[in-house]
Amino acid sequence: MPPTWLTVVSWIALAAAFASAAVILADTYARGYRQHMKVMEVVWPVTALYFGPVAVWGYYRFGRKESHEWMQEHDRDQAPEKPGWATVATGVSHCGAGCTIGDVIAATGVFLLGLTLFGHEIFAEYVGSFVLAVLLGLAFQYFAIAPMRGLGVREGVKQATKADILSLITFEVGLFAWMALMRFVFFPEHPLRPDDAAYWFLMQVGMVIGFFTSVPANVWLIRRGIKEAM
Repeated sequence: MPPTWLTVVSWIALAAAFASAAVILADTYARGYRQHMKVMEVVWPVTALYFGPVAVWGYYRFGRKESHEWMQEHDRDQAPEKPGWATVATGVSHCGAGCTIGDVIAATGVFLLGLTLFGHEIFAEYVGSFVLAVLLGLAFQYFAIAPMRGLGVREGVKQATKADILSLITFEVGLFAWMALMRFVFFPEHPLRPDDAAYWFLMQVGMVIGFFTSVPANVWLIRRGIKEAM
């Protein structure tokens, strides 16, 4: 069992994350601030699931201004230009959303099905998380790139792969390294499981780490024009 203090902190962090996602969803759908790029209506609340209130700040500072409603209110034809660091952060969050959803599904599935690989559940999680992250991440990137560039399905998938695969890998490197520490260093005798609040809180930490390990790759991809600046 994790220490009591960690469980308490975990529940607080998880509650803040779900509340943050709810705030963004309410503003998007109930108040009508629909995103110009539809896939971002998934990306912003998913990002809030691990960044919590920081994602809410980013949404109101940058994301909300890319909605048709905000532009009409401010008599603008397009959203204000974002600073470079915000463009990179948005690109990383786009990739991170696919990784996050894939990791949640894989971790839950491995736990419920009792799967292991080489005698450890973590390696089964790695495989499931990576496969799902690639599928979901490329889907997210496709629906960002294809409409912006007017690409067909085949070329859209090709360009989405070029734009996102390196970003995905670098995100998962940070997350997987943290997961290894969770399993083999922090809780070697009694590993945390998905039915522990502390497991998901520490996964939030891992996703934040993955976000930052993916930043250099996204800077390079955007500067080379391989990935669209969002």
